[in-house]
Amino acid sequence: RDSRMKERKKYGLKAARRAPQFSKR
Repeated sequence: RDSRMKERKKYGLKAARRAPQFSKR
């Protein structure tokens, strides 16, 4: 996971939870 945006509001997620491993795309 990218350290720059670790636990933030994910795009497809409802909250900043353990999302699928993907960097800033």
